[in-house]
Amino acid sequence: MDQFSDLPRLILGSSSSYRKELLSRLGLPFEVIVPDIDETPLAGETPDATAMRLAKEKARAVAQKAEGALVIGSDQVATLDGEQIGKPGNHENALKQLQKMRGREVIFHTALCLWDGRRSDPYEAAQLRNVQTIVTFRDLPDTELDAYLRIEQPYDCAGSAKNEGLGIAILKDIRNDDPTALTGLPLIALTDMLRHAGVRFFGLK
Repeated sequence: MDQFSDLPRLILGSSSSYRKELLSRLGLPFEVIVPDIDETPLAGETPDATAMRLAKEKARAVAQKAEGALVIGSDQVATLDGEQIGKPGNHENALKQLQKMRGREVIFHTALCLWDGRRSDPYEAAQLRNVQTIVTFRDLPDTELDAYLRIEQPYDCAGSAKNEGLGIAILKDIRNDDPTALTGLPLIALTDMLRHAGVRFFGLK
């Protein structure tokens, strides 16, 4: 018998290749469905509230299309002095981000939601958590920042730094309780949620 035969349908609600790679580390069979939501922050919304809301909306949007599934939604927002720092999208914006953050501490809010589609009550269906990571950027000159960006091209990453790649060279310090949170999917928190939802690991019943 398949060791995961009793596992509910597990879906990652994300277009991120980084989150897909992280989730694959757990060895659980899963699908990927990209949620279609507006990710614009609301007026007056705090960065952590934005991340939490979007993680939940992503999971819920996919769950509505997949009855009875466990759906994972995640969102990350970087903040400096309370200001949200999003995905740069291009080289010019990325350089401006890194210039602003060099020598400074930046807080990354990585929000995670596990939506249990087997539960009819939405308040009971959603497990939600925000994992914070405090990152100190090195005080580097523009020439190094520009060269880094041309090599790594992290234009789809909040804060313009891929800590799993060359971005680690522009970081001075990383502080958090979950080493995978900064990459985009806090696996320690996720395994807690999955266990709470009845998922068993290692093929054990």
